[in-house]
Amino acid sequence: MANITRWNPISEFEDLLDRYNRYFGVSNPNGEREGKDLFSRSDWAPAVDIKENSEHFEIAAELPGLSKDDVKVTVQDGVLSIQGERKKEEDTSDDRQHRVERIYGKFLRRFTLPDNVDEDSIKASFRDGILTLTLAKTEPAEPKAIEVDVD
Repeated sequence: MANITRWNPISEFEDLLDRYNRYFGVSNPNGEREGKDLFSRSDWAPAVDIKENSEHFEIAAELPGLSKDDVKVTVQDGVLSIQGERKKEEDTSDDRQHRVERIYGKFLRRFTLPDNVDEDSIKASFRDGILTLTLAKTEPAEPKAIEVDVD
C-alpha cells in the first residue's frame, strides 16, 4: 500500500541545504529553487503506521501540534492523499532560540489504494495529534465475461 522510494543522499543534502537557506531567508534571485517542482514538494512527511485486518485497513499518521482544520484528506483515482501545513509560531519576544528541531511547513503523503478498498466508506478521526483513517474492505469486482459473436 505504501510507495517505496529509493534513497538518494544527494537529494537529502539538497533538501537540508534548502531548509537552511529558507531558515535564513536566502533564496535564488528568481525566488525559486533550481530544478525543483515546487507544487509536488513537501517540507516534511509525517510518520504513518498501516495495519490490516479481515474487515479494513487502518492508517495512523503522527501530526503533533496540528488540529483537524490543518489537515486535508482526499481520495482521487485510487490514491489517498493526506496534506496540510505545520506553521511556525511567530516569536515576538527578545528571547534567543538555542535550538529548533521541529520541522515546519507543508506536507503531503500519498498512498495507492488496493482494489478491495471501498473509497466511499473511508472514515477519519483526529485525536491527540494522531489522524486515524479507516478504509473498509469490499469484495473485489468479478470480471465480466463478454460473449463474442463470430460471423
